[in-house]
Amino acid sequence: MKNLKLKSARALSDMSQEQLAEAVGVTRQTIGMIEAGKFNPSLQLCIAICKTLGKTLDELFWEV
Repeated sequence: MKNLKLKSARALSDMSQEQLAEAVGVTRQTIGMIEAGKFNPSLQLCIAICKTLGKTLDELFWEV
């Protein structure tokens, strides 16, 4: 399932996939795969993404 919440939060923060990837220490392809729902990130990576975007785990990664 696509992670549109992550994509939206990244866009609202005015960050490209490449900028977010650099900030959390992964490749742009990794961010693209997470957004496309083709990669399940580690909890450590989820937390790093949340901190960078100023969001909680619930806001970006938990299904409602």
